[in-house]
Amino acid sequence: MSDDYDSPWKEAIERYFPDFMHFYFPAAHARIDWNQPYLFLDQELRAVVHDGELGKRFVDKLVRVACLSGQSEWVYIHVEVQGDPQDEFAERMFVYHYRLYDRYRQPIASLAVLADERANWRPEVFRYECCGCELALRFPVAKLLDHEHRLAELRRDPNPFALVTAAHLSALRTRHDTNRRFAAKRELVRLLYTHPAHWSDELIQTIAECDKVAKYVDIPLQHISDRMLTAMKRVTSGDYIRGLLRRIAAARLREVVAPVLVDLA
Repeated sequence: MSDDYDSPWKEAIERYFPDFMHFYFPAAHARIDWNQPYLFLDQELRAVVHDGELGKRFVDKLVRVACLSGQSEWVYIHVEVQGDPQDEFAERMFVYHYRLYDRYRQPIASLAVLADERANWRPEVFRYECCGCELALRFPVAKLLDHEHRLAELRRDPNPFALVTAAHLSALRTRHDTNRRFAAKRELVRLLYTHPAHWSDELIQTIAECDKVAKYVDIPLQHISDRMLTAMKRVTSGDYIRGLLRRIAAARLREVVAPVLVDLA
């Protein structure tokens, strides 16, 4: 069974980069000034990493951020998501690190997410020594398999990368079993089912813009009735639901809620 991991990881990192950093690299996240804009530099990364001889990977991202320390105007974060064990992985992290430093002459942070199935594969340093001269790069690593024992906790975690991790681990577990794969997907869909009170503008916009998300909104008509909502002990009101439907329609999702918008104009 062939799995496409590349594009989901890319889209998730680009859309939720602060959450990505907070979930996998909390120490680095704490040092970034998130009040300042951050910038993805995909074209610049391709110009620096112009060869493919150092192995295949899921995702490479280069992001320019500002740090709270103020020691440098910019810091460049190179993120790599690696799906298979490779002997040359640590060397590749080192090569890309020095190429990026050579280009920008600014601090470079190299971070790796290991999404493979080999528990004991943990490359964290590249070094060599010659004639008394020693050079080394040690980089932070997040191993997805380390979260396998807490899948139930991941499913309750509000950070989107908790669910990304749970989904990836489920995909690894069910790679060769179509029945288990279907059951895992059904469970993920159930987890994504949300009460209307939790519909943020960010969630609505994600559904509107992401091709991999079904343009489907399930809001029972009784949620517009204040009497029914009170009986169901819901925290929302009929006015809130009407406002939510208008927000959904404004996000170019009118076709999925058109049947209940006729009385809201």
